[in-house]
Amino acid sequence: MLVELVVENFAVVERLRLPLHAGLNALTGETGSGKSLMVDALSLLLGGRASADMVRTGSARAFVSGRFEVPADPDFSRVLEGAGLEAEDGEILLEREILASGKSRAFVASRPVAASFLKEIAPFLGDIHGQHDQQKLFSGDSQRELLDEAAGVSEPLAEVESAYQEWHSLVRTLQELNRTEQEKLRMADLWNMQSKEIEALELSAGEDALLENEKRVLKNVARLSEAATVAHDALSESEHAVANGLGLALKKVEELAKIDESLSGLLETLRPAQIAVKEAAMELSHYLSHLEADPKRLEDLENRLAQIEKLKRKYGSSIDEILAFHAQVRDQLNAVESAGERRAELEAAIATRETEYKVKAERLRALRTKAAKKLEKAVENELGGLAMKGTSFRIALKPADPAPHGIDAVEFLVSANVGEELKPLDKVASGGELSRVALALKTCIVPKTNGRIARTLVFDEVDSGVGGAAAETIGRRLKKISESNQVLCVTHLAQIAGFADHHYVVSKRESAGRTSAKVDEMLGDERVREIGRMLSGQHLSAEALRHAEKLIEEYARRG
Repeated sequence: MLVELVVENFAVVERLRLPLHAGLNALTGETGSGKSLMVDALSLLLGGRASADMVRTGSARAFVSGRFEVPADPDFSRVLEGAGLEAEDGEILLEREILASGKSRAFVASRPVAASFLKEIAPFLGDIHGQHDQQKLFSGDSQRELLDEAAGVSEPLAEVESAYQEWHSLVRTLQELNRTEQEKLRMADLWNMQSKEIEALELSAGEDALLENEKRVLKNVARLSEAATVAHDALSESEHAVANGLGLALKKVEELAKIDESLSGLLETLRPAQIAVKEAAMELSHYLSHLEADPKRLEDLENRLAQIEKLKRKYGSSIDEILAFHAQVRDQLNAVESAGERRAELEAAIATRETEYKVKAERLRALRTKAAKKLEKAVENELGGLAMKGTSFRIALKPADPAPHGIDAVEFLVSANVGEELKPLDKVASGGELSRVALALKTCIVPKTNGRIARTLVFDEVDSGVGGAAAETIGRRLKKISESNQVLCVTHLAQIAGFADHHYVVSKRESAGRTSAKVDEMLGDERVREIGRMLSGQHLSAEALRHAEKLIEEYARRG
């Protein structure tokens, strides 16, 4: 449950610290006093959307924090552990900061988290139910979600959604295959021609570089021959050949080394040089023996290179790119040839996945049907206690097109009077009746807690459109809910506030030309005066005070 709420620079709230208690906490005040701001602040802690409009004019940031008792739920502990967070002394601190720019930051246990994490842990800590939620009851999706919550089918629902996604992923793949097949068939002739054109040349990687080198050699045979001959003669054939000079030098150094051993190292330098010169001369001799003009070979090379250049202009700037293009074309041709086989495989897989989906969806429908009957009876019992005795409430499950949530359309039907036809909720429920139906559903779906205070349930003007005896029964129902959940109720009805275990009043004050809201807990005579104001309006009479005092005493005895 929520132990304390701190709000700073939030709309018209400058700063307040609101300690809360177990049981039923009523929040009252004049219209426009800012009662719903407390609900909005708490909504932020539960992952609600933040905006720059929430920041008090002239402030750099708004700040909201809430200390919650850690719920006795092992799943909550696992979520915290998974995020590397720890509670301290049985409490967990949630914080939200909104900058004037509109950016926001969230913290849990003083560590930064994503706002989505607040939404993840919100179901363990609290739930907010207001007039907007009542209007959501008209939505078929919201009605289905409420039924699923009552049925506790989160795991079967997740299985259905997973099966649906797998099925439709294959359907989309088949649709894409069919969509592109005709285009690919038109392209097949072109791809086939391109493949044959490339294959005809029997290219090999790096071939063009080798051919270009051979072409340069054949075009420069005379020049190469002349230069190679001069180089060969300089090394071994001429009068002053390098080989002869090295031989003479080596002979003289050998004579010197016999006398002066310090020159022996020079021998080790000259001998390899002599060998290298001889090998170079032999290599040049071999090169000259194979160097000859070949006009026919040169013509063949130029033709081959011209063919390769033609392919380069079409399919890539190098042979590697041409070969890669060829591989791609072959893959596309293979895909066209195997499209029929692939289609058959997909159709078989789709049929299998569709069957799996329907089996799981039917199982989900059975769980919903069973839960619907239990919820119908429970809601009718609750409505009987909310001054709507004789109201019939039914949950219709109708076949719907397959969807991630299953094959059911859910519709809540109500007959507010005996003998009247059951009709959709939005066709028959007045504002007051809708409030009571919403409260009845909330009461029936609240999880059992075995006497522990489970969560903080916030009811924001759930009494809208009701009064008199109906208001009293709503107050009594909220009181009952507060036996196992902390309840915070924003109300304008004395008949509901009278049941509260703790009563807070929101008011506005002006200081230094600024308006700010404050919250005070009403005790003793203060509470009597506030209940009296709610009964009589601005003019607080002695009779209204007596009535208020009597109402508090009566509800305390009967609540």
